Amino acid sequence: MTRAVIHIAPLERVAPLSRRLPPPVHVIGLLGPGMEHPVLPVPEERRLRLSFHDVAEERPGFLPPDAEHVRTLVDFARRWRQRSEGALLLHCWMGVSRSPAAAFIVQCAFHPGADEFALARELRSIAPFATPNRRLVALADALLEREGRMTAAIAEIGRGEEACIGRPVAWPLPDVEDAA
Repeated sequence: MTRAVIHIAPLERVAPLSRRLPPPVHVIGLLGPGMEHPVLPVPEERRLRLSFHDVAEERPGFLPPDAEHVRTLVDFARRWRQRSEGALLLHCWMGVSRSPAAAFIVQCAFHPGADEFALARELRSIAPFATPNRRLVALADALLEREGRMTAAIAEIGRGEEACIGRPVAWPLPDVEDAA
């Protein structure tokens, strides 16, 4: 059985981390419009680049995450998981909001019967600085039909520790045959 791991990192740590992880590495980048995604030693078929601002609500001049971003994220993660290979590296600019939200979403997608509050507390324990993007989580909550529990769980853990930038963290998934 393969033990799959989700890695969360800020943009500045993605390239060195991607070289240290056992191959094959799959990468999901969540950056603002106009930001360049890093050049990585990862084939294009194992990369997903999503572009939207790190905002929790509609604001003039900003592109918020939408349902299609979340659907694309979940579909990519499911394809990675079905292959049962390598690590999944999630990154955003600072590694504090978008990528921790994406990791929580992926964990919820792979644990359909799991307690969302327990998963949120687990995220908090491995990434005390994480303040997951509430809009991304709310959109995933609807997509995954979690009836508001994902949103409530992230509200319960609240804002993370003050941090200018996050640090790379790893969050294991269950064994392949246990995953949804």
